Amino acid sequence: MSFALQLFDLIGIFVFALSGGVLAVRYRLDLFGVLVLACVTAVTGGIVRDVLIGAIPPASLADWRYLATAILAGLVTFCWSGVIERLRNPVLMFDAAGLSLYAVLGTGKALAFGLSPFAATLLGIITGIGGGIARDLLVARTPVVLQQTELYAVAAMVGGGIVAIAHALGWPQVPAMVVGALLCFVLRFGAIRRGWRLPVARAPDDPDKP
Repeated sequence: MSFALQLFDLIGIFVFALSGGVLAVRYRLDLFGVLVLACVTAVTGGIVRDVLIGAIPPASLADWRYLATAILAGLVTFCWSGVIERLRNPVLMFDAAGLSLYAVLGTGKALAFGLSPFAATLLGIITGIGGGIARDLLVARTPVVLQQTELYAVAAMVGGGIVAIAHALGWPQVPAMVVGALLCFVLRFGAIRRGWRLPVARAPDDPDKP
């Protein structure tokens, strides 16, 4: 893996772990609980991706830097949670950043293992949403991706799709990942701030239900 991709990967680990750590602090977990939730949030999506594409052992278990970065993020949230909570929607903001990076990195790694652009985009979505699902389930919260809420998986699909299309057209990978991650983040950020969401079908037996 190139230095740029390795850097993106570790940044993704860090910001995703921050989202898990902040949520753990909100649920008043102790230091061990904060570190566990931070690590689970950071590595679950990547582990699922690596198992599905046959990259064994998963990168987050084979390279000590992944878990070390997640633990560092957990310690940061535990020690400076008051500062972090001053940000607006810190869990959602860090989650959006992690989603963006993991969606494009997951797609890129799947393409490197020979998957089709469509399958690689799907793996990118799984990589992006996996950690957030595990994080929410551990604190008995309905995962964001399953709620009738703002764009989430769609943003990951768009980001990963940019990388897959660029690969199919023979364009450079790193610039495509940067563009894909930025677009994914903009969509997710706009969804959080503006309430962007997909339309919901009305049930025919209850046409007035909002």
